[in-house]
This record gives sequence, C-alpha cells and structure tokens, in this order.
Amino acid sequence: MSLSLCYHPYSRAAGTLWALEEAGVDYDLKVIDIMKGAQKGPELIAKNPMGKLPTLVDGDIVVTEAAAIALYLADRYAPALAPAQGDPQRGTYLRWSFFAPSVIEPAVMAKHAGWAVKDVSAGWGTFEAMLVAAESAIAGKSFVLGDTFSMADVVFGGTLRFMIGFKQIEPTPVFEDYVKRLEARPALQRAEARNAAMRKELGLQ
Repeated sequence: MSLSLCYHPYSRAAGTLWALEEAGVDYDLKVIDIMKGAQKGPELIAKNPMGKLPTLVDGDIVVTEAAAIALYLADRYAPALAPAQGDPQRGTYLRWSFFAPSVIEPAVMAKHAGWAVKDVSAGWGTFEAMLVAAESAIAGKSFVLGDTFSMADVVFGGTLRFMIGFKQIEPTPVFEDYVKRLEARPALQRAEARNAAMRKELGLQ
C-alpha cells in the first residue's frame, strides 16, 4: 500500500517530498487546496485537528508535523538514514532535527515579525544565538552526522535552505557550502521536479 501525503506545493508538505524520496517509498499525493481553505475542512480535520499540511497517512497510522514525518519515514522505511536506538549518534541526530522547528523557525519569525520577547523566556533564545548554534552543527563537517548523510539533514538542512532561499537567513560560507551539498542529492532533485510539475498542473506558475 502506498503512503498518502496530504499536500500542496506552497506548504511545508513540499519539503516532505524530499523525505519521501530519500526514504525510497511509494507514495501518492492528495492535493489539498489551501488557497480555498480546504485544509480546515472536515476530511483533513478528522486526520489532523490542526488543519495543517503536511499530513501523512500510512495505513491506519497518521503522522503530522514535517520533522516527525521525516523521522518516522527513516525509522520505518529507511533505517540507513537514521542512527539506531543505542547508537551514540542518535542524540546528535535528534538534537538537530528538532532544532529546526523548535529554534530556527520561531527565531526567524520573531525577528522578522518584531516580536518583543526575552531570550531567557523564549525557548528559541535569540536570532543571533540560533545562527551561531546552527553553524556549529555543520562547521567542519559535510553533514550533521559528519561524513554520513541522514534524515536530520532533510529536516535541519531543508529548513536552512528554505530560510536562505527566502532571504530570512544570510548564506554564510558554512551554510552555503552545506546547502550546495544537499542540492546535489538526487532525491532532492526529484522532489523539486515533482513540486514544479505539481505547481504547473495546478496552474500556480
């Protein structure tokens, strides 16, 4: 049975295609028209009460949140992309995977929205501290786990790549070199091609 991804090319689900391609699984796309608010309709709300994309359906299992979906796919379908339980690398893998939605995204949003928050109270600290920490994850290494690519790079690297692409984070040499390595991944290239084809099919170009 193929996995089904509730998807729109102008949502975070676009990035989930990369995770699916890296996992090497068969999947179907169920387009949700977010332009018309379909993500808040009863069908999706029944699966994901947040009414958000991506939402992955794998048989009787429903997984939401982009980072959770990516890690789920690696654990269940592509164990080579995830350190096993008990592997010392597992901690690093989880750390930077969750750093992306928990620290990078809110720090960027806070900066650009002008939120007045105390860094000692905000779980994401400051924008500047986030950048220093993010660089430390990959400085002197090819990927988050060193020379080995993992699903953490899809989550962490995909977030950095998106933020740099939309000029929300400056492309420092460390970030820029890392993103170039990610963009050489055939799975990312396939995902980008499918996203482009879907935008064209939906008349969004």
